[in-house]
Amino acid sequence: MLGLLLTSRARLLSPKEARWWLVGAAVSIGGTGIWVMHFIAMMGFSVEGTTIRYDVLRTVVSALLAVIVVGAGLFLVNRGGSRPAYLLGGGTLAGIGVAGMHYLGMAAMNMAGHVNYDIKIVALSVLIAVVAATVALWFTLRVRGAVAIGAAALIMGVAVTGMHYTGMFSMSVQVMADHGEIHGAKAIDFLLPLIVGISMITVGLLLTVLLSPSEKELRGDEEFRARLNRRDDEPTSSEGNLFKA
Repeated sequence: MLGLLLTSRARLLSPKEARWWLVGAAVSIGGTGIWVMHFIAMMGFSVEGTTIRYDVLRTVVSALLAVIVVGAGLFLVNRGGSRPAYLLGGGTLAGIGVAGMHYLGMAAMNMAGHVNYDIKIVALSVLIAVVAATVALWFTLRVRGAVAIGAAALIMGVAVTGMHYTGMFSMSVQVMADHGEIHGAKAIDFLLPLIVGISMITVGLLLTVLLSPSEKELRGDEEFRARLNRRDDEPTSSEGNLFKA
């Protein structure tokens, strides 16, 4: 929801000013939204007969990947507007990237077992990710108002969650009895940094929204400037007065 608020502000600003709002939206949607949902769900995942540890580097890279691909999609759509080619291109890029984030996060798991994937279900999860990302980017262009933004955020959440669990359903694990020491961090080790990081980022972005001009104020300024420009373009008489229709 916070990410949609940020993108709604970006639509009303110049490209130079909008980019920082889009960066914030990418962090909110891709990081504290999509990736955090993914990792919290992974914390509840277990395999009977083996403990699970996480490769820290791969886990961090998966979070960065989610932010980068969502940001790329947002910038592409912000540049092209609602033109289908830009919307579909941004949705495809972000969707494949989010799916890549999911499977990179899965690859970060270390366990005493061999992981197999059903390719057909993997393909379905990627398709869901692309559709969800395209719809999410369309929302960033169209949605206005608190109620509409809340409904859009709920739809996005359901779609992304569906992609995650479809991807999880594609996986099967063959546990191996004889296996060496399992290296990596426990899922619980990420909990405190996760809580602190989410809190700091969310509060920071929320304060940015609250302390900046509202969408209504920005629209008012935009309409005022448009009226001034129209007035400047109207012809004038020799006395300098505006001709009136």
